[in-house]
Amino acid sequence: MGKKFLDFVLSGHKKDQKTDSYTQKVHKILGDSDTPDSQQFRDLINEATARIELGTEDWDFVAARTLLAEIYQESKGNRGDFLDLINTLTNLKIYSPALLQKYTIGEIQYLAGKLNLDNDLLFTYAGLQVLSKRYITKDYDGNYLELPQERFLIIAMFLMQDEGDRRLEYVEELYWALSNLLATMATPTLANAGKDNCQLSSCFIDTVPDSLDGIYLNNWDSANVSKHGGGVGIYMGKVRGKNASIRGYKNVGGGIIPWMKGINATATGVDQLGVRAGAIVIYNDLWQWDLPEFLQVLTNNGDERLKTRDLEIGVCVPDYFMELTESDETGRLANPDALWYLFDPHDVRQTMGWSLEDCYDEQEGSGTWRTRYQQCIDHPTLRRRTIPAKEILQMLVVSEKETGMPYRFYRDEVNRQNANKHKGMIYCSNLCTEIAQNQSPSELVGSKIVDEDGEEYIYYKRRVGDYVVCNLASVNLAKAERMGVLRRVVRILVRALDNVISLNTLPLLQATSTNQKYRPIGLGTFGWHHALAVKGIDWDSEESVEYADDLYERVAFYAIEMSAELAEEKGAYKYFPGSEYHTGAYFDRKGYKTVEGGLDWDGLKARIMENGIRNGYWGAVAPNASTGLIAGSTQGIDAFYGDECIYYEEKKDFKIAVVAPDLNADTFKYYWKKGAHRVSMDYSIKQNAKRQRHIDQAVSFNIYIHKDIKAKDLLEIHRKAWRSKMKTTYYIRGTANIVEDCDYCQ
Repeated sequence: MGKKFLDFVLSGHKKDQKTDSYTQKVHKILGDSDTPDSQQFRDLINEATARIELGTEDWDFVAARTLLAEIYQESKGNRGDFLDLINTLTNLKIYSPALLQKYTIGEIQYLAGKLNLDNDLLFTYAGLQVLSKRYITKDYDGNYLELPQERFLIIAMFLMQDEGDRRLEYVEELYWALSNLLATMATPTLANAGKDNCQLSSCFIDTVPDSLDGIYLNNWDSANVSKHGGGVGIYMGKVRGKNASIRGYKNVGGGIIPWMKGINATATGVDQLGVRAGAIVIYNDLWQWDLPEFLQVLTNNGDERLKTRDLEIGVCVPDYFMELTESDETGRLANPDALWYLFDPHDVRQTMGWSLEDCYDEQEGSGTWRTRYQQCIDHPTLRRRTIPAKEILQMLVVSEKETGMPYRFYRDEVNRQNANKHKGMIYCSNLCTEIAQNQSPSELVGSKIVDEDGEEYIYYKRRVGDYVVCNLASVNLAKAERMGVLRRVVRILVRALDNVISLNTLPLLQATSTNQKYRPIGLGTFGWHHALAVKGIDWDSEESVEYADDLYERVAFYAIEMSAELAEEKGAYKYFPGSEYHTGAYFDRKGYKTVEGGLDWDGLKARIMENGIRNGYWGAVAPNASTGLIAGSTQGIDAFYGDECIYYEEKKDFKIAVVAPDLNADTFKYYWKKGAHRVSMDYSIKQNAKRQRHIDQAVSFNIYIHKDIKAKDLLEIHRKAWRSKMKTTYYIRGTANIVEDCDYCQ
């Protein structure tokens, strides 16, 4: 039989009765061949994956090794060595010519010698399956060309191509982090880095102005972002509501739902060459005129003609509403007769002379927004819809329990914590609720016909707004902590993400402009539950809360420290002057002080105030479900999905058994009956409150519920999240509304 193949598959793992039976199966299928064909590979993998179950981890590695052998064999038949791979894919116009232009043949051969194929053996079957299906480069017919380690090295080479004399050093360092599964890049970077005209960013956020041009240009922009693999967040709180006036004619406005239906068509129509449908979330303010209809666009009640079933939705919630709907410990509203008022943003602008959405409460319990909201209520002629506040709560709960949405965006806390409030306003978040950056609409302000060389051209003049872009990568917490390399991993990821900004090929000019002004990055994490289990910390414990506080303070310090070094090396971001980093207010607000034997926050603050910081936004914790799988760890900040240490990852084209990472006699009790629906939401919120304090943007925080949860209990979870100063919440994940993970921020 294929002895070389068997030796490879089973090397490094103990043989037992079960793997011996697998050996016999291989004998039967292969006979004396050393080179299985594709169907034989499939048969072998299916045999192994059918046996992956709790306590039989050898079968997972057998399946992974078999898949790895299949990738090796197929790619070997399609190309030569690493240099030949680069030449082949460059000639096919799949790789960027920059790889051959920026690196000499000698440098490429040197780096090829750094490829560590042994690290391919670190993959679980689930991780390698996801990586091979989605990220390893193939030819136009879908045949493997890259090997997994080559994908990691190409990413490192591309992102570090302009690092001067230390370029090879940084390539090796980033490759080390990726190859050892200490970190992952987000989906667009993981898939596209090194490719021709590559788009490396995950999510985008646009602000729609209240004009026909603005609405349709937003749709055009969203189509282009979706075409290039990005997810889109859209703030529509500025658009006039139903029955608003248009050019002085009263009661003629159609509201935001018809425009949402157009965006819905874009999400399904621009499907990225059939790979996946576009993903778009619409955010609306809790006081906007069309709120009741907005909250029904995904539910099963209401007029089907007003549904937008291919969109996500989110609401922007002010502190005042949360205060107005506080309850006692029995769930009874403190003010059951409280009223809530919905206003049309166009009416407010016309009547009051300002926009309600353009302000927030600067202090807890007081501020510009609630003052102006009360002025709107008191105005004798301003059009409004009056609804009991408890009915608004009911609408939210109905939608959440049925659809898992809307996401929540706590706008006052977000803007109070904005380090760049001197340059703008944050209206909403993105598709996965972890991005919070300044926004403003891009608006068409003129056009003209120009005669050039006998041809007439129409030139449109569009004022550039802040079109938000997020550039993401994440640290494998469990592995980085266990190896004692957290600072080292954070530092190379911050450098890599900053280079993403410089090298990116973005589909929109206004996105490029915003990216250059703020140089925002989103350093995230995954493997939180894995890290707790390895350290022997129970999820439902005060120790887990204390560990979250300590761990994420270190992540913050290392990231900000590295960004400060990059500012000294390459210059600060454009809008640094006047920011809270420039004034030092960021550190004062966080309460960061140097403690003997601890992190030198005072020194870092002084350094940044004098020399600047490279990235205006630096931290964002995304869901990281798929990339957590690739790295053999747990997803994002959530508890492991399976209550019994195993669950099945099911996608359109495969179903995989996933066993809790590092499962052994010591870690078992930290996973068993501690699945995401089983652990305490109280402790999840406490942990995330500590985490959020140290993250300058936001965190993708799922709320896990049982399908029979009472409305008052779900509302209390939201209140605890808000009281804890969390900025956003993501899906409501109940057994009755299982939702697909967002792939865009993975």
